[in-house]
Amino acid sequence: MSGAAEISDWSIGRVAEAVSSGAVSSEEATRAYLDRIQRYDPRLGAFLYADPERALDQARAVDQKRARREPLGRLAGVPIAVKDNLCTLGMPTTCGSKFLEGYMPPYDAHVVQRLRAEDAVILGKTNMDEFAMGSSNENSAFMPARNPWDLERAPGGSSGGSAVAVAAGLAAGALGSDTGGSVRQPAAFCGVTALKPTYGRVSRYGLVAFASSLDQVGPFGRTVSDTALLMDVVAGHDPRDATSNVAPAEETAAGLGRDLGGLRIGVARDSMLAGVSADVIDRVERAVTALRDCGCQVIDVALPHARHGVSIYYLIATAEASSNLARFDGMRYGHRAVTDGLAETYSESRSYGFGPEVQRRIMLGTYALSAGYYDAYYVRAQRARTRISEDYAAAFERCDVVLTPTAPTTAFRLGEKVDDPLAMYMADVCTLPPSLAGLPALSTPAGLGDDGLPIGVQLTAPAFMEARLIAAASGIETALPKHAPTAYAEGT
Repeated sequence: MSGAAEISDWSIGRVAEAVSSGAVSSEEATRAYLDRIQRYDPRLGAFLYADPERALDQARAVDQKRARREPLGRLAGVPIAVKDNLCTLGMPTTCGSKFLEGYMPPYDAHVVQRLRAEDAVILGKTNMDEFAMGSSNENSAFMPARNPWDLERAPGGSSGGSAVAVAAGLAAGALGSDTGGSVRQPAAFCGVTALKPTYGRVSRYGLVAFASSLDQVGPFGRTVSDTALLMDVVAGHDPRDATSNVAPAEETAAGLGRDLGGLRIGVARDSMLAGVSADVIDRVERAVTALRDCGCQVIDVALPHARHGVSIYYLIATAEASSNLARFDGMRYGHRAVTDGLAETYSESRSYGFGPEVQRRIMLGTYALSAGYYDAYYVRAQRARTRISEDYAAAFERCDVVLTPTAPTTAFRLGEKVDDPLAMYMADVCTLPPSLAGLPALSTPAGLGDDGLPIGVQLTAPAFMEARLIAAASGIETALPKHAPTAYAEGT
């Protein structure tokens, strides 16, 4: 029998293979992660809800399925964490908000159905910025998540809890959502790999909407191969999502082990200027060197409109949030204030239920959509968004993958940016352009900064070329040293 600490160090593929072969039981693997959650999560805040009893029931069901010699799925017995804006039958889905505190959805999100169909064990729901609006996980209505590399640092957002769970070994893998960088930036801050798929590659059915033209579900893994495996499990057409792509795409895992000889890497050095720290630039250049040593051809490309990404995003995303969050009115589900009138019920329900950042974005979006301002702001932002897509199209005429930093700095301190919304928004400056263009983008570790904290490099490819990202990321992963956090375990 294997020890809990050992199992928590295994890859997703190794856990699934061990369970399928009978080398370990699914229950044993699940207990290993539940023990770590009990031991370390009180100081990390990765989970808003963990359900040991239900998780063990799922694990035993997998073991019984194996005992009956029934075929097992690709994630047989693998403990997975799920961001709390993905609907889960039998578990609360709060979106990190008081508005939905205690809400129990009557169905599973499509991606959760995919996990269950492959015999994964759902450990619980991970912490997040309220309604996925934030870059530090400090906007959670319940508690901030903490970076396992330094408990006084932010883990990134909005999928901070999922990144922390994977980095600290509280889950073998996790799902998050990415609207403007919400899986990639936390992955960079916590030293793991995460992938934002092409828009439409993964169903949004059961994902509580923030900005519908941008939202995508994405996987976290401690390794590139783990991320690829999770991606292939959740990807695919779903008729319940009108934006779901019908045409089949190459399996993401097909990029693993691919020869990189001749792959053209476009380095967008205009994304490594103002605001990007010197040590981030240095580690990105080391990743470039690693790819060149793997046989890649490195060329310079330009993304001239990327610098407008923050302005564009915070018009489009807030406008769509204003529309999507109108459904949270205290009438149908969620928090309802007790008042004497309808208007007061609406106002007081939303004032209590929504935190300051969500209220700020709703007001920004409502203003951008209001009469007399719609053309000046929202329509103009959509036109500028097209320019960013055109920049990438021009770059991909000369290269196969575009490389940039994932975040301009290493993880900042908790509380450092909460009183300066613009400074917080700028933490996503590198991840916003691929999101606005609807392209697949991946963040993978590129070493540690001068402060000993992780730095991530972002790779972007043409639509539905996720396998190409996995190939390039594998080259970086193989060439650069591996690091793991220890701060979260000190003193225990």
